[in-house]
Amino acid sequence: MCGIVGIYLKNSAPEAGDLTALGLFAQQHRGQESCGIAWCDGSHLQVRKGMGLVKEVFTPEVLTGMRSHCAIGHVRYPTQGGCTLENAQPHLVETLGGPLYALASNGDLVNYPRLRTEMGRLGIYLSTTNDGEAIVKLLVYLLEHEKANTISAIRSLYSQLEGAYSTVFLTPEQLIAFRDPYGIRPMNVGELPDGWAVSSETCAMDVLRATHIREVEPGEILIFSPSGMKSFRTDARFFRSEHHPGTAHCVFELIYFARPDSFQFGQYVYEIRQQLGAALAGYDDFVPDCVVPVPDSANFIAQGYAKASGAPFELGLIRNHYVGRTFIKPEQTFRDESVKQKFNPLTGFFRDKRIVLVDDSIVRGTTLRKIVSMIRGAGAREIHLRIGSPPVRHPCFYGIDTPTYEELIANQYSVAEIRERLQVDSLKYLALEDLKRIVTDRGDHCYCCFDGKYPVGKPEAGQKKETSC
Repeated sequence: MCGIVGIYLKNSAPEAGDLTALGLFAQQHRGQESCGIAWCDGSHLQVRKGMGLVKEVFTPEVLTGMRSHCAIGHVRYPTQGGCTLENAQPHLVETLGGPLYALASNGDLVNYPRLRTEMGRLGIYLSTTNDGEAIVKLLVYLLEHEKANTISAIRSLYSQLEGAYSTVFLTPEQLIAFRDPYGIRPMNVGELPDGWAVSSETCAMDVLRATHIREVEPGEILIFSPSGMKSFRTDARFFRSEHHPGTAHCVFELIYFARPDSFQFGQYVYEIRQQLGAALAGYDDFVPDCVVPVPDSANFIAQGYAKASGAPFELGLIRNHYVGRTFIKPEQTFRDESVKQKFNPLTGFFRDKRIVLVDDSIVRGTTLRKIVSMIRGAGAREIHLRIGSPPVRHPCFYGIDTPTYEELIANQYSVAEIRERLQVDSLKYLALEDLKRIVTDRGDHCYCCFDGKYPVGKPEAGQKKETSC
């Protein structure tokens, strides 16, 4: 789960670098390990990448030297390839005597090892372990060595890449955006006063003051150039598997990843989360003293529970917003330390209260165990835990860091055992059928982390999933 931005301005307006940084900042929640921007400097492309947050890497002084009419950017959450600057995106490619190319992508390729081997036979060598580099170098090979035009080259990619990839591709003349045939990760296009913007989430469009046009269709290719925006639609069904012929939008985007002010997969994220909470409230026959979310991703789920149950909604836990999202920390030791720094209960608030504690999901259980301990220590009489999603029992191979079955607590213990391990008085998850009803599923979402039904497939035998985007 990474975040991408693409900016193309007409009339050679030079603010693309600044706008790209602004769009990345709005999507900082999608990745905090590294960030980067590639831009056009006359007839060439340049790239700047750094470890850390957008505001730390792209200071006003740095942005002053990035004047351009077109740029692409990326915030990284590592899922394929280690946490190194070399694996940060965008990736830049220069060909002998030819133009430069840059690419940033959100997603994971499940056939990366085989693809890397096949590319090696063609003389295409990779210097990183990030599949974004594989995508751009294969695309450049098709353009330069096989002399394919842009559209046919990308459609050739569709037949060779297996997995999720919402991608922005930059040349000195054009910005190109394309999305995998399943539409697993989000991608949107909007209109600026003097050009266009592409982003993972619509919250970036809002801060850019762009008019959201629509979601980029699965398998669609958009080309932005001085002549305008052109769309090349592909019959994505041709590139999908027989067992999953429809789209496969990641439902976890609606539950957790997306900012609540985004419009994702044709749905208002905050409304979906409120409905998740209302459904949870229907499972209970008691009214608690208060409903408390684990901030911030569960805020609207808890709000929906409170409204449906009649119990007061209270922000009993205070979150330190200068600590990143614990779920996407790359190492367990950092996750443990971040939990201690990130949450603190209101002094005196929980004393002798019967509370419903609401969270969006339980993946490893590390964060919740510590939070429950804090609330118990603050004097809560009863803690009833309600989860706005079904049990996460299967790893995701399309851009989420749940690498092994052994790390998933719901795959190791029963609900009763998890309740005991977390030391809560009761534990209830949202039923999968209720989740499908709420997101108005027509067979167009991916639930593989809940039901193990993978639309594209799993990594090939022997492949160890590392911590691409």
